[in-house]
Amino acid sequence: MEFQVRIPFVEMLGFELNRFEAGEAEVSIALRPELHNSWDVAHGGVTMTLLDVCMAHAARSPDEPGGPARPGVVTVEMKTTFMRPGEGKLCAEAEVLHRTSSMAYCCGAVFDEKNRLVAHATGTFKHLDGLPADGRKIKRPNASD
Repeated sequence: MEFQVRIPFVEMLGFELNRFEAGEAEVSIALRPELHNSWDVAHGGVTMTLLDVCMAHAARSPDEPGGPARPGVVTVEMKTTFMRPGEGKLCAEAEVLHRTSSMAYCCGAVFDEKNRLVAHATGTFKHLDGLPADGRKIKRPNASD
């Protein structure tokens, strides 16, 4: 499945979008050595970014199956708790807990290959059509520049 918005940082990390449906998303990554910390496990920033991207996709997912995706979102706040080191392939799952016309409140979790909980997060996301500073729009993969 292809990401519906182009995020160069996510492309560089190598995230894969596995699921994007009514209020839910799933994103995974096969860890590479350059994404490790000094303990030779997933850097916390990689795990947090995986959670952030997955929850943001849940936030902008359609309200109902087959419906249109919502506009872009930005993270307003996020809290992450780490349970164990991330190793191998990591998979994040996220869902919308509550959504209003302008905000989405989500939770997400990252699991390792053995389905052990690596990290959990909650986040608040604001729906935007463009950035307030200069009206910049989100980049869609198949849109012309």
